[in-house]
Amino acid sequence: MPDGSMKDQAPLRSIEDPAELRRVLQATLLLESDLDLPTLLHHIVDEARSMTDARYGALGVLNEEGTALAEFLTVGLSLAAKELIGAGPTGMGILELLIADPRPIRLASLSTHPKRYGFPPNHPLMESFLGVPIKVRDRVYGNLYLTDKVGGSEFTEDDEALVEALATAAGFAIENARLHQRSKEMAIYEDRDRLARDLHDTVIQRLFAVGLSLQSMAATPSTEGNLDRLDAAIGEIDDSIRQVRTSIFELASTGIGRGIRSTVLSLVHELTPVVGFEIDVLFDGPIDSVITDQVAEHLLATVREALTNVGRHASATEASVGLVVEDGTCRLEVIDNGRGIAENPSSEGGLGLVNLRRRAEKLHGHFTTECPRGGGTRLTWEVPVDL
Repeated sequence: MPDGSMKDQAPLRSIEDPAELRRVLQATLLLESDLDLPTLLHHIVDEARSMTDARYGALGVLNEEGTALAEFLTVGLSLAAKELIGAGPTGMGILELLIADPRPIRLASLSTHPKRYGFPPNHPLMESFLGVPIKVRDRVYGNLYLTDKVGGSEFTEDDEALVEALATAAGFAIENARLHQRSKEMAIYEDRDRLARDLHDTVIQRLFAVGLSLQSMAATPSTEGNLDRLDAAIGEIDDSIRQVRTSIFELASTGIGRGIRSTVLSLVHELTPVVGFEIDVLFDGPIDSVITDQVAEHLLATVREALTNVGRHASATEASVGLVVEDGTCRLEVIDNGRGIAENPSSEGGLGLVNLRRRAEKLHGHFTTECPRGGGTRLTWEVPVDL
């Protein structure tokens, strides 16, 4: 609007130009493909700026009351220029107009508008202006601001229609990003709740049993076999410490980048339906910082094949995965309480032990199988981490 006034509320104009329509559709698909909110907001500003040939673009996110700007994201200014300008605006002057009355504003000149507020020191001069609100569920989430149309004295009606269409798509994308974030937070909460239950069901109960055993030993200090019972109690405490370490690491790393630990946990979770029951997982040592990509590739393949074999052939009701890094060696143990294996199993038997052995030998390591005294199978896959 060349006269600088705000237009009355009206339906969005249709976009007749096929090239412009295609551009809006492409931008919409781009917005829908990224559910990370900060990245999404940057894409929105960047697309609006590109569509309208604007030199500068910004997105102001309103506070909860909808009365001022809580965040201000800019595109087109260098990092040095942003640092010189300092803090972003809170919503005065022309920006205040769009906050008070969320309808598109198109101005030929910011400097001559009666509501102008001026620019802070070191801020580049800007003339032409286009502002469009972004609504999420009929509530204004923020405003898109575009200034200084390149190659033209002011933004056109077509520019306004394009940005309005983009703002509509942005509203849906922002809501999707919020829902995605809520789902992620809920998954984190459920994972933490699971870890808390695991600590109670395994570690606390195990320590309670150890405590009872030690009490009985104290009551009968001369009883034969106390030394063996003490060794067993120490072993139980060591296992409990490892379980606590694992749970603490999971709590600390939930929602953070994927290391070897989290990848192994995800793989075990994926294979739980194949095995038929929950699998205990224990870690010890500097696993994420030491295991290389080359070792990780064969390690994960070994975990997958070993657990798949447990599910298909072992007839087990319990299984565990232990991963330890110490003294330059990565040791993986997969233990189950199933029917065990033959003394000389073959690869044709479905266990794929030859394949697991080859993976270990390729990394200058070794692979062994044994049947523990209480039954079942223990697979040990051990390779050096410094290849």
